[in-house]
Amino acid sequence: MLKINFRTSVIAVVIASLFSISVVSQAAADGITWTSRTSAVDNGWYSVTYGNGLFVAVGGTGTGNRVMTSPDGITWTSRTSADSGWLSVTYGNGLFVAVGVGGTGNQVMTSPDGITWTSRTSAADNIWRSVAYGNGLFVAVSDNIQGDATNRVMSSTDGITWTSRTSAADNSWYSVTYGNGLFVAVSTNGAGNRVMTSPDGTTWTSRSSAANNSWRGVTYGNGLFVAVSVGGSPNQVMTSPDGITWTSRTSAADNNWFSVTYGNGLFVAVSTTGSPNQVMTSADGITWTSRTSAADNFWSSVIYGDGLFVAVSFSGTGNRVMTSGVIGATARTAAAANAEAARAAEAARKAKEQKELMEILALIPSIGELTLSLGETTQSLYSTKCVKGKTTKYVKYGAKCPKGYVKKK
Repeated sequence: MLKINFRTSVIAVVIASLFSISVVSQAAADGITWTSRTSAVDNGWYSVTYGNGLFVAVGGTGTGNRVMTSPDGITWTSRTSADSGWLSVTYGNGLFVAVGVGGTGNQVMTSPDGITWTSRTSAADNIWRSVAYGNGLFVAVSDNIQGDATNRVMSSTDGITWTSRTSAADNSWYSVTYGNGLFVAVSTNGAGNRVMTSPDGTTWTSRSSAANNSWRGVTYGNGLFVAVSVGGSPNQVMTSPDGITWTSRTSAADNNWFSVTYGNGLFVAVSTTGSPNQVMTSADGITWTSRTSAADNFWSSVIYGDGLFVAVSFSGTGNRVMTSGVIGATARTAAAANAEAARAAEAARKAKEQKELMEILALIPSIGELTLSLGETTQSLYSTKCVKGKTTKYVKYGAKCPKGYVKKK
């Protein structure tokens, strides 16, 4: 039993050694703790997106520098742009596309890398408030209060040539997103029809919003569309699994919620008001929790990318960006170094452990022999050896040998 138990324990240790797993922890994007970052310049930053390893923000103010880019969300660089009021930017199919207001015929600009930008002709000279990409199509919506519904949507397959589309209603369409095969837009006005949907970006259908709020932002994540609003307390959030039927939800605070995004299992919304709780988060889009923003700025847009939430602001001095979570390329480099060091330490630990195990295994035969020797010694000390021919029997010390057996020393 001694030898069996010993071998079993050794096997267990060997298995544990061979199959032990080292887990290297890495902070995930949390949306809870926010850090101020310095923007490239103090322009009025309206929108931020992420694509191809780059964060790109566009602004409504500035002179020739209304774009800034960052590979990690921390260090931002000014880029040359047209001086239109850029209100929204997105990324799709290898192209950054921005839309805005001002100028004639140049209310769109595109860039393959976020650095060099080219003006494009919009389908109409509207206030293009938001742009999204989905299913091979760029779609922009307008909150233009002039004209009719015939030109409040425009679409493009390449971001260069744009075509006017008829919106579902003459509303001020403020935000558009794409998810689950559907474009969904929300509006700041309208009577019970502040949502419209389209499977192809061309034909749009009015939907009843959960409330007649001033809906400013909409996103899609984890099977759910989520919209946020300015005003309408306490139901400044609404959700929908299909973009058609919407349900009111209670926001974490009665702020002016301007933008919402989804990433890493979390919905995050930012506000232009409500110091110091200008951020709120939700794991399910239904129950929301207030978070403290890095500064009391006019937070106008938030995006998720590369393990990081990034928000930009229209106001502030040297702090018009804030981030939460893992920091892009810098964090990845550090995490990779830490992971490599951990792997090396783990390999050294396993090598040492396996060497010790081999030494223990080498001793097993000696231990077995020692056990046998001890047993014979014990037997000789506490019993009498009796022999009859080739047969040996042991009796208690001091007892007589059985008949026919001879006591043997």
